[in-house]
Formats: sequence, structure tokens, C-alpha cells
Amino acid sequence: MITLDTIRKPVAADLEAFDEFVDRQFTAEGELLSGMLRYALSSRGKGVRPLLVMLSAAMNAPSRGATTGRRACLAAMLVEMIHIASLIHDDVIDESDTRRGRPSVNARWQSHKAVILGDYILARNMNIGLRSGQFDLVTHVCGSMAALCEGEVLQSDCAERHAMTRRTYLDIIFKKTASLIGVSASAGAMAAGAPNEKVALMQRFGEALGMAFQMQDDILDYKPSARTGKPVYNDLREGKITLPLLCVMERMDESRQAEVAGRLKRCREDASSLEYLQRIVENEDGISLATSVMRSYLSQAIELLTGFEPSEYRSALIDLCAYVGERDQ
Repeated sequence: MITLDTIRKPVAADLEAFDEFVDRQFTAEGELLSGMLRYALSSRGKGVRPLLVMLSAAMNAPSRGATTGRRACLAAMLVEMIHIASLIHDDVIDESDTRRGRPSVNARWQSHKAVILGDYILARNMNIGLRSGQFDLVTHVCGSMAALCEGEVLQSDCAERHAMTRRTYLDIIFKKTASLIGVSASAGAMAAGAPNEKVALMQRFGEALGMAFQMQDDILDYKPSARTGKPVYNDLREGKITLPLLCVMERMDESRQAEVAGRLKRCREDASSLEYLQRIVENEDGISLATSVMRSYLSQAIELLTGFEPSEYRSALIDLCAYVGERDQ
């Protein structure tokens, strides 16, 4: 299986420069806030968004092997800090106690402090961006923040009503995940001075990759063997209808759909309802149907890369698509 370490190799020095850039820029006054900030930033996960920025910048650089520079570090910081803040806020909303296999910020410091930390990261991020004077990057990246909020509200509403359609599901994951991943890819191209048509092409690539990324997340939630760092079947406990269950429900008549909705309402307290929904997804091909949809988006992403000259950076982006489809964490 392709690993992230292999994919990172062509831009390893750029990612190291990015980490140093973040360490210099993100500090806080006061022992409590500093400790919370260090904790939140010490486990940044897979780092797919900064990786996308750097690979896109390198692939679109005017000359082979040119350094991606401070603009790429700034673009990577802008997208990654928006992502981190959104995860902190998501854990508060979902009342989640774990994140990447360790206590979430809200579990360690209570929800109200976690919200403040998320807000601080967003405010600090915006301040650094504006002070840099790179207004094109700041405007391009920070425009995605509204989409994240819209996606969260829509997802929360659907979970409360225990209702979902394919169109709404795709809208939610586009806004919550794919939009920022698309911006990551396009911001890298923009940082390297790519023409507008290449910036737009990279954004479409990132959006297709982001759709597949979230679908794979939703599939892994149904796999006890996955190493996501979160409890298995977490989406069901939160009343969320994601792609594996949605694919099964689309084949049901109205009476069975009503039965599923009723069971979903009771999942948090009723183990038998949780087991019932697990079984129908497993027995009625929910995982394989969802996987097929996910792979169609990966195919779209790879096809979009044919518009770029062959290079180690393009190869790494193709490998990243394969990684997204194969990952178990």
C-alpha cells in the first residue's frame, strides 16, 4: 500500500519549512491558552491539506525543482488552521471525547474553553494572513469558511430529522470537506503564480479528491478494523445517515425507510437498533455500493491531472488519490 511518507518525499523540505513556519507564528500569551494551543497543534493528523498545497505549488512552479517559498507556507497555514479549528468546533457540537486516539480538546478543558481555542486559532490565522499582505491568498482561502459553517448546519438539521437524500449528502460533504481540500490544491497553484486556468483545474482536482476522502471516512466508520482514532459506528450514534446507509436506503420502500429512521433515533441508547443498522449495511452491500461511488470521484480527480506535464509531483498526487481509496485510518 502507498504510504503518506512516500507521497511526502518530493516536498519533504517544503513541509519541514511549513512546520517551522507554524511553530514561529502560532503562539499565545498565558499558560492555559499556550498549553491548549500546543496540545491542539501537536497532533495535526495526516496533514493532507498542507501536503496538497506543497505538491500543487511544486507542480505549478515556473521551473522544475524551484522552492515553493513563503507564499506556499502561508497558504498551507491558512488552510490547515481553518481545518484544525473546525475539528475542535465539530468535537464540541458532537460531544466527542476522542480525536485521533486521544482526548479531544473539549474532553480535556470543557466545551466552552474548546470553542474559545477554536476561535483563537481562526482569529490568529486571519491576523497572520492579513499582516502578510498576500491578500489574494487570504481572500481565496478564507472564503471557504462560510461553506464549512453551511455544511455543519445542514448536517445537524438532517441528523435531527433523521432524513437524508443523495443530493443533500453530496452538498454536505462538499461544503464540510471537499471545498477546503479544493482550496488547498488551488491555493498551492496560486502561491506558485500559476495562470487562472491551472488554479481552477487544481481546485476541481482537490474537490473531487475531497469528496472521495470524506466518503472513505464515512465507509471506515462502519469498519471495526479501521484505525481512525474514533469509536466505530460513531455516525450512527449521532443520528447521521452517511453514504453506506444511504445507498441501502435508496433501494428500500417507504415502510422500510421509516423503520430505519425509527431505529436511527434510538441508536445512542439502544444497542439492538445500532446492531440492526450495522447488519443491513453489511448484508445489503452498503459498503461496496459506497466504495463504488467513492472510486468514481477518485477517477475524476486522476483524470483532471492529465492536464499537467508528467513530474514527480504529479505522480505523488496520483499516489495520493490511491492512498485515499486504500486508507484504513
